[in-house]
Amino acid sequence: MTLQFRRLLALALLAPLLTSACVVGPNFKAPAPPPVSTYTQQQQPGSIVATPGVTGGNAQHFVSGADIPAEWWTLFHSPQLNALIQQALANNADLKAAEAALLVAHENTRAQKGAYAPQVSAGASITRQKDPSATLAPVPANNSSSYALVTPQLSLSYVPDVFGLNKRTVENLAAQEQATRYQMIAVDITLTANLAEAAIQEASLEDQISTTNQLIGINRQILSLLQYRKSKGYIGGADIAAQQTQLAQLEALLPPLLKQRDQQINLIAVLTGHYPSQLPAEKFSLESLTLPSDLPLSLPSVLVEQRPDVLQAQANMHAASAEIGIAAANRLPNITLTANAGSNALAIGQVFGPGTGFWNLGAALLAPIFDGGTKLHQERAARAAYQQSAEQYRGAVLTAFQNVADTLAALKHDAETLKASAAAADAAKASLDLSRLQYKDGYAAYLAVLNAEQAYQQARLAQVQAEADRFADTAALFQALGGGWWHRPELIAPANAQ
Repeated sequence: MTLQFRRLLALALLAPLLTSACVVGPNFKAPAPPPVSTYTQQQQPGSIVATPGVTGGNAQHFVSGADIPAEWWTLFHSPQLNALIQQALANNADLKAAEAALLVAHENTRAQKGAYAPQVSAGASITRQKDPSATLAPVPANNSSSYALVTPQLSLSYVPDVFGLNKRTVENLAAQEQATRYQMIAVDITLTANLAEAAIQEASLEDQISTTNQLIGINRQILSLLQYRKSKGYIGGADIAAQQTQLAQLEALLPPLLKQRDQQINLIAVLTGHYPSQLPAEKFSLESLTLPSDLPLSLPSVLVEQRPDVLQAQANMHAASAEIGIAAANRLPNITLTANAGSNALAIGQVFGPGTGFWNLGAALLAPIFDGGTKLHQERAARAAYQQSAEQYRGAVLTAFQNVADTLAALKHDAETLKASAAAADAAKASLDLSRLQYKDGYAAYLAVLNAEQAYQQARLAQVQAEADRFADTAALFQALGGGWWHRPELIAPANAQ
């Protein structure tokens, strides 16, 4: 390497230090926490009413400021649910796609950081040419103007980041990477919550199908008794027609329940990364689930730091802020430093000999003078896009608070519904027991027993739905509060440590 080229290389490397950089555009500041201290009009949600003796009927208490566990679904104490969620986290296609998107964003950020360094390239060429005016070393012995020319060359270029164009571009891509990471986390949390919800719904539908089948059987017995009484002349055809109508209505309820149950099973299969035909036929039951007694309730100021959709919206704001700096820098001059060094010779053995070397230094400045207002309006558009992203962030925060408030309301009112449904089922069961006793002692007909049995099964059907709602509401609360992703190393680690 010649002395001149070494000096050139040193100058190019020192150029960033000799040039005072001025980064244009606003420096991003995270939005302030929301100015509220509660999720609902109540200062503090009270304990959730208990319904002893029924599935999912235990009392629940809110623990203000408590942290969300990483694997919140384990609080249901269902090994089968735990196994399904582990399968989903390992095999779900949407989650894998989100992880790949994060890796793409990460590599794009790293690629842009390469613009901070000088770009060096090397090349060599061998050409056959004729040029009588060329001065070559060594001169051809026959003084011929036709010769083969060997030219090895090293080129260097550098763009000093005078106005922070590259810095803002890297900042923009890094913010996009963060947004993609939070989007991947949101997919993860939604996946676990949807799978828990699907398992709860399947268990509820299994119980509803069983209860509906019992109701259909009871009504068939009632119809048989009524047909017998009609044959004896005790009742008319209107009673038979009414019972046939009621039986047909009950039978019409069964296929939709079966459809919903099968669809939930298919959903569970797909969420866990399997084809519907590959999922084991094992069924869930509400009795196999345990309702958590203590429910964490994050502080409102903390919620915006936990919800991945809110954090994604904030990262989008950051990216939009950097776009303003990019647009502003594009309106300012751009400097490019270049250097080339090499050798021309007629033979490879003479490439680095005396008198063969050449080098050149260059500096270019390109400044926009007139572009019809294109870059000005691009900067204005970037500022408007930032305002758009700020409103989208505000909307994400409001939606997050709405989700928590809706879930708190559902927990309260669905617990009250379960209490009322269980009371109705208890009353119907007492009536059924009394009818059976009266029938046994000869004071009531068997038709009265069947009618009481029908009322009890209908009450049980409502109770089963209310029991499932309490489990689903609890899962929804964990999702609304952020799902505890910050305790899972695989989610908080960078996309690529390299």
